[in-house]
Amino acid sequence: MAGQLSSSMLLAVPLAPLAGSAIAGLLGTKFLGNVVGRKVSHTATILGVLIALIISVQTLMAILDGAPVFNQDIYTWMTVGTVKLAVGFQIDTLSAMMMCVVTSVSLMVHIYTIGYMAEDEGYNRFFSYISLFTFAMLMLVMSNNFLQLFFGWEAVGLVSYLLIGFWYTRPTAIFANMKAFLVNRVGDFGFILGIGLLLAASGTMHYGETFAQADKLVGMTVPGIGWPLLTAACICLFIGAMGKSAQFPLHVWLPDSMEGPTPISALIHAATMVTAGIFMVSRMSPLFELSDGALSFVIVIGAITALFMGFLGIIQNDIKRVVAYSTLSQLGYMTVALGASAYSVAVFHLMTHAFFKALLFLGAGSVIIGMHHDQDMRNMGGLRKYMPITWITSLLGSLALIGTPFFAGFYSKDSIIEAVHASNIPGAGFAYFAVLAGVFVTAFYSFRMYFLVFHGEERFGKAHAHDHHAHDDHKQAVAAGHGHADPHATHDSDAHHEEEHDDHGHHGLAPGQKPHESPWVVTLPLVLLAIPSVIIGYLAIGPMLHGDFFKGVIFVGENHTAMETLREEFHGAVGMAIHGLTTAPFWLALAGVVVAYYCYMINPRVPAWFYAKFKPLHTLLDNKYYMDKFNQAVFAGGARAIGGGLWKVGDRALIDGLIVNGSAKAVGWFALLTRKGQTGYIYHYAFVMIAGIAATLLYFFPFWR
Repeated sequence: MAGQLSSSMLLAVPLAPLAGSAIAGLLGTKFLGNVVGRKVSHTATILGVLIALIISVQTLMAILDGAPVFNQDIYTWMTVGTVKLAVGFQIDTLSAMMMCVVTSVSLMVHIYTIGYMAEDEGYNRFFSYISLFTFAMLMLVMSNNFLQLFFGWEAVGLVSYLLIGFWYTRPTAIFANMKAFLVNRVGDFGFILGIGLLLAASGTMHYGETFAQADKLVGMTVPGIGWPLLTAACICLFIGAMGKSAQFPLHVWLPDSMEGPTPISALIHAATMVTAGIFMVSRMSPLFELSDGALSFVIVIGAITALFMGFLGIIQNDIKRVVAYSTLSQLGYMTVALGASAYSVAVFHLMTHAFFKALLFLGAGSVIIGMHHDQDMRNMGGLRKYMPITWITSLLGSLALIGTPFFAGFYSKDSIIEAVHASNIPGAGFAYFAVLAGVFVTAFYSFRMYFLVFHGEERFGKAHAHDHHAHDDHKQAVAAGHGHADPHATHDSDAHHEEEHDDHGHHGLAPGQKPHESPWVVTLPLVLLAIPSVIIGYLAIGPMLHGDFFKGVIFVGENHTAMETLREEFHGAVGMAIHGLTTAPFWLALAGVVVAYYCYMINPRVPAWFYAKFKPLHTLLDNKYYMDKFNQAVFAGGARAIGGGLWKVGDRALIDGLIVNGSAKAVGWFALLTRKGQTGYIYHYAFVMIAGIAATLLYFFPFWR
């Protein structure tokens, strides 16, 4: 790898996971007769991702050692006029860093899955899906053109549909994956419009060639409308990111993706699908930098998501849904950084968040295993002494999430807050308030979860344990016509995963049962993810934000000074952490922890008082701002109305009625008319022949000439 990058080595990065997926998915399932067993399936997929990780690390090291940026087409699919449609790679520090993050988190998830899915009948199919997911994400981040970007974009959406609905016999899972698929189609419609606008204006699908024409694009308008073309294209591209990266109001699919197994939650929420939008906007920085209107739109949407999705995490009782809403809020932080023209800060938070969020999701999965697949935090408590490894790693992940000085999340989150404060983009004032208030909210719901799960009274194994099975999403799925559900059936994502059931098929610990620590294939990834969750921010902040790591890759205009202000105020990672102990974000985070401790460890009557006193607010949050109902009525209802209209008007009336049946009726009518001329008399036929000859002569030799 020294000197320059090789196309054959780079091809191995996405193709190795694809090969593992094919082995597990074809040879390890009923499709080709279960030729290979579980051991071969998980070995092949893990080996494929490991190969991809090793080459990705080598690639990043080569780039940092001075190897030239690799930007070549690997395969030309077709050429349409002057437009070349190809598969190609652009490997620079941004894509190489993303390759390392995707493959490292994916490898941890693969190893974790061996223990988590051990009793599931779809074991081989699951490994095939997650390896295919890794392939799709790698194709996305390595692309050098919009066509391949769109291929990877849609591929991760398709595989996420398969993964969210992995337990396809459950109505709630089918409802959740269809919801994710349809909501992402809304965003992807905007995404393809943005690509189409840029293609029509620039005449190319290649990133570099499009960026080279950026100055020309600034002066262009959308034909027939008069809007600035670059602003319209960037907003359309960002609408695609709103779907994939779950930004308000297209965020509604992500909490429901908890219907998939826990390893999928970690893979989708940590380093892959939800970060695709953040990566894409960062890659398109040469275009977004030329449109303050687009940046203002981005920063406001991100601020709304960061604050208001955090509020929803406060009232959740399902351990995985707390972490899911945390992901929504943190994606909002990344989006705010993009809008503040601090792309490198957004990517930095993407990287740190990938490790500690994967850690929190896998830690939640470990708790669920120990709790016999009960996900309700009200049935937990005191797990610290039963699950020491899960406890300490979850604590480290929570400390990183709330931005504790010296932890990874501190360096990235505080940099976002400072960048927004220094930004001159319209909407930055509201965004600064949102991200600052979000610090308290994040600390509160994070340590509410931590205290309820690991400390306090042991609430498990009791007959009066909370029955949290009748969840609203379950009701929605049934109401939507996805089947008649057992009113006592659990809505928990992992309840389908069976392990050590008692005679009554009980989910949760029976009276007298105690939690247990998870096997090493589950706890080892927790330990390995906890290490970067603590140290990666300290190590990477200097080169990634204030060095030349993204030089020539991410572009910031001279009129956007947020990053310049950050560089002037940065005095080393240690100095930043020490200074952080005196700033508002630290005290807000500390206040959130203290309030959570008081409410759930000292005086549990306080939350009940709040719920009773502010019942309308609690109802609003419990119904998730009624966004699910809005999307059900507008997007799903609109889709049904359009589909019904196309069926009744387009299919039945126009195609069947007018074209198919109408043409048949027209032929029949014409046949009835011509039958009248078939008399059987020779003189009638002779008359027609003479008339025909006369008409022909008159047409070709008219007498009036």
